[in-house]
Amino acid sequence: MLFDVELLHMTEFVASRQFILPALFVLGGFLIGFVLERVLLLALGRLWSRRGWDGWQTVRKSMLGMITLLSVAGGLYAAIKVASLYPAALQVYRKAFLVLAVFIVSLVTARIAAGLVDLSIRKAEGALPSTTIWGNVVRMLIMLTGLLVALKLLEVPITPILTALGVGGFAMALAFQDTLSNLFAGLHILASKQISPGDYVRLDSGDEGYVVDVTWRNTTIRTLPNNVVVIPNSRMASAIITNYHRPAPEISVLVDVGVAYGSDLRQVELVTLDVARQVLREVQGGVSAFEPLVFFREFSDFRIEFTVVLRAREYVDRFRLKHEFIKRLHERYREEGIEIPSATRALRFEPERV
Repeated sequence: MLFDVELLHMTEFVASRQFILPALFVLGGFLIGFVLERVLLLALGRLWSRRGWDGWQTVRKSMLGMITLLSVAGGLYAAIKVASLYPAALQVYRKAFLVLAVFIVSLVTARIAAGLVDLSIRKAEGALPSTTIWGNVVRMLIMLTGLLVALKLLEVPITPILTALGVGGFAMALAFQDTLSNLFAGLHILASKQISPGDYVRLDSGDEGYVVDVTWRNTTIRTLPNNVVVIPNSRMASAIITNYHRPAPEISVLVDVGVAYGSDLRQVELVTLDVARQVLREVQGGVSAFEPLVFFREFSDFRIEFTVVLRAREYVDRFRLKHEFIKRLHERYREEGIEIPSATRALRFEPERV
């Protein structure tokens, strides 16, 4: 009955001239919010860009559209205030406006905080895309706080809810044991700095590639053939991992070579080092400042074995570096008359005895 009376009252209100003033409040709220948002973001952008702060783009994207929405909500609330509505309905609209304001503020704060956390992680680690797990945790905590504030404004008792959550939390932990295990394993992986996005890793299972992201449930690895391997965080935390980017991305490249016994080893060493220096200087991925090394290793059955040590900027550069070194070394040995012997086998067939 009250709803029907209120609907009839609203219909009469819209049909009357009193509708003009509230409509102007709503329109004015939109215009003020639109102009204020553009002016405020432009002023903040100029200020932060002069100071060289990288986070202002995150703040701008998070606030875009929210100031206008909040201003429209304020204009709507002002329009309801000047309208001739029942006090009960006005009280409902007031609470709805406060809840909407809390939601907008919480959403903007969560976006800004999560964006700044991701930005700080990227700057600290110098990685490619940052992990999303930290941003998601911060976003969830802020939105949960906003929800509690909204319930408090609606005069909903929070203490029984928290008590129920505490009692039901144990049952939920048992029901979502695997999910929580992956969540805390992911947090442990990032907190211990075992791996970060952009690192090239190899697992004891044989999977290897670049770490793309660590989410609340799994770790994503992009292999060299451009495939994606998704590994649960709990298995990732217990795996034996070789991280080729820690403590530094540079890696030694070992190339095994062998020459004939009649070779002049001094000449072999000089020629090999000369080719190695050229490769490090000219081939992409080589560390030009590194001085290559030659270690004669052993006398095998048909040649003298030695190892050449090169230096690559990161793990995947070793393929290009090794390829170019072997090609150039083979050509240079041929020019210098240095022989690379190969194993030969002689097969002797005895006549069958009758």
